Amino acid sequence: MRLTRAEQQRLTRERLLDAGRAAFLERGYLAATVEEIAVAAGYTRGAVYKQFGGKEGLWQAIIDARAEGLVRNFADALDRVSGREGLLAVLTPPPGGEVARWALVSAEAVAAMSGNPGHASKMAALQDRFDTEITILLERHCARLGVIPAVPLPHLVLAWGAMGAGLALRQAIHPETDAAAVTASMLGALFPRRYP
Repeated sequence: MRLTRAEQQRLTRERLLDAGRAAFLERGYLAATVEEIAVAAGYTRGAVYKQFGGKEGLWQAIIDARAEGLVRNFADALDRVSGREGLLAVLTPPPGGEVARWALVSAEAVAAMSGNPGHASKMAALQDRFDTEITILLERHCARLGVIPAVPLPHLVLAWGAMGAGLALRQAIHPETDAAAVTASMLGALFPRRYP
């Protein structure tokens, strides 16, 4: 069966996104090349430029899709929470693994793109949208659970993201760092227990 042009373009895009995710996670943002990503997907480098405008555009598309998935998963997890402890557990990522690797590669990509105002502003807009969506979810669930944060939720979300990224970087050079314990204690202070 022959695919339509739109179906071919969608398939090309999906294959390039999958190959890009794998290459960035395995080799890092700087080391992964447009050529290797295109070859892994079964295309030439021209396909990456046609679909995404280059490596930066491919990264942004990957991060945009990842952010949407994270927000969905976060919302689902919060829906199942029945108290403060559950809320803190949802906010404390599991140690190591893919979450830590994403944080490292993201830090590398942000540093690389920060010198280009066009790419930096796109990444900032994506981060702002993600932070806003997380803040809205937390506002709803904190109200539902009767949990009162110690600081305004927009500030808390910003600090939470920065803390996660910083701890992932620290853990990369200092593997003994117990990022989960640090996160749990900081979140405990940001979401204090309230007694009548």
